Amino acid sequence: MYDGTNFSGFERQPNRRTIEGVLTQKVNVMAKMPEPPIIIYGSGRTDAGVHAVAQVAHFDFPFDLSTEAIYRGLNSMLPLDMEITKVEKVSNDFHARYDVSGKKYFYRMYLGEFQNPFKRNYTGHWKFPIDMEKVNHALADLVGEHDFSSFVASGSTARSNIRTIYSASAKLDQAENEVHLEFYGNGFLYNMVRIMVGVVAEIGSGMRPESDVLRLFEVRDRDQARRTMPASGLYLKRVFYEGDDPEHPTKLPKR
Repeated sequence: MYDGTNFSGFERQPNRRTIEGVLTQKVNVMAKMPEPPIIIYGSGRTDAGVHAVAQVAHFDFPFDLSTEAIYRGLNSMLPLDMEITKVEKVSNDFHARYDVSGKKYFYRMYLGEFQNPFKRNYTGHWKFPIDMEKVNHALADLVGEHDFSSFVASGSTARSNIRTIYSASAKLDQAENEVHLEFYGNGFLYNMVRIMVGVVAEIGSGMRPESDVLRLFEVRDRDQARRTMPASGLYLKRVFYEGDDPEHPTKLPKR
């Protein structure tokens, strides 16, 4: 898991602090800097500022250390905004990215008139009145297999914008003055969750018709979806692999 606030995303980049970069460096130090170096394969990228409760990565380690030794060794070296929660041995043909059958994302949206300074790194901000019935109506329209071309940011490298959303839900946390949204699907495009949240929030606040999600599927125009919600509210909640969820076992094609 990691707090994405001070990272430039998951993927390694030159002269940038990234999850993959930090983890790669620590794994190679633990392995006494082998040649060629050990490569880290993550289940997918998260953008700068996005958090993860359950990111998954794999690597081939050259020594026969126990999972407990790797778990404790890595955590002793990692910075305070990263933690390994579990280490296990997997088969040689397992791949953290290509074997994914589904993912869950969670979004926290703070509803105060102004952003709470203690939540600014961990929530998105929505200052407008919101109707939860309209929000959940819009979320229901997202469920199913659709072309999400209106919900993908430029820069995406996906071969297809067709994805399946298995479930999408929202609830109001009155104590925290937040709306919590959860999305479960077989895969997500670049900025897709943050764009979906923006559209749903606008529907909930009466800025769009309640059926506008269906129109956006038809027009396939990113510009008409408008806003992308802040990365600070987004969390990768869970990554699914074959057998984790027998109701939704389908993998995305390799790309």
